[in-house]
Amino acid sequence: MQTLMPQGRSFLKMHGLGNDFVVLDARSRPLALSPDSVRRIGDRHRGVGFDQLVVLLPPRQAGADVFMALYNNDGSEAGACGNATRCVARLLMAESGGSRAVIETVSGLLTAEAAAGGLYSVDMGPARLEARDIPLAQGTDSLRLPLAIGGLEAPCGVGMGNPHAVFFVTDAETADVAGLGPQVEHHPLFPQKTNVEFAQILAPDRIRMRVWERGTGITQACGTGACATLVAAARRGLTGRAAEVILDGGSLHIHWRDDNHVLMTGPASLAFAGTLDPLLLP
Repeated sequence: MQTLMPQGRSFLKMHGLGNDFVVLDARSRPLALSPDSVRRIGDRHRGVGFDQLVVLLPPRQAGADVFMALYNNDGSEAGACGNATRCVARLLMAESGGSRAVIETVSGLLTAEAAAGGLYSVDMGPARLEARDIPLAQGTDSLRLPLAIGGLEAPCGVGMGNPHAVFFVTDAETADVAGLGPQVEHHPLFPQKTNVEFAQILAPDRIRMRVWERGTGITQACGTGACATLVAAARRGLTGRAAEVILDGGSLHIHWRDDNHVLMTGPASLAFAGTLDPLLLP
C-alpha cells in the first residue's frame, strides 16, 4: 500500500507562551535554506506556520553545546529570541540529562539552566544601551529617543541582541500595536529595523506588555522584548530591577542584575512533531 507520509526532514513545533517555532536539527544532516523556503514553511495555511524558524547547527565556539540560527517568517534572519532559547535549552537538557546548556547565537553565548516548576532560566547577556550597540542611526540618548508617532513619543531604546523601542502607555490593551508597530519597525532611526513594545506599569514589580516583532508582526510573547521592557522601566524609575512581565500568552520573570546581565525565566512547551515535505525546502 502506498503512503502519503513524506520522506522529508523531521521537525518539532515548540512554543514559549504561544510564541511559536519550528525547530529543525541540522547538526549532523546539513540543510540549505533560502528565504523562500523559510517563508513556505512559515505559511500557516500551506506550511507549518511559525513566528520564528530555529535551526540547530554544530557549535562554532568552544564551550557551546549548539549554534542556534533564527529566521523570521518573512525569511529574514533574526539575531536573538528568548523564547526560542528556552525551547532549545529544554531539548538540549533532555538529550544530555543535565540541567544546564550553553547556546551559541550570532549575538553571543547564552547560558540556560533548569528552574523550579518546570521552567527554564536564561542569561540573555548584557543590556545594550549605547546608540551604536542597539543600533540606532544617530548618536542619541537611548533613554528617550527622538521619535513621536500616533500620540506616543520618546520610547526607550534597548539592545538585547536585537533592537527594541519600548513605549510606555496608560493602557496596553487599547494600544494600536498593529497600526503603530510596523511604522516604528521601519522608522529610519533603526538601521536594522526594530521590535516595538507597548508597556503599561501595573506595579513596581508588574508590567503588562504587548509586542510587535521585527520581521514577524504581533506575537503572543517576546522574550527579548520582555527583557528590554524591564530594563527600560527600571531606567525610567518606573519599576525595580526585577518584575513579572505579562504578555498576551502569559508571564515571564525578568531580573536585570547589577552586572548588567538580564535573566529571563519562563516555560518551554512542545506542541507536536512532524515531517516536512521536501517540496517545502528547495
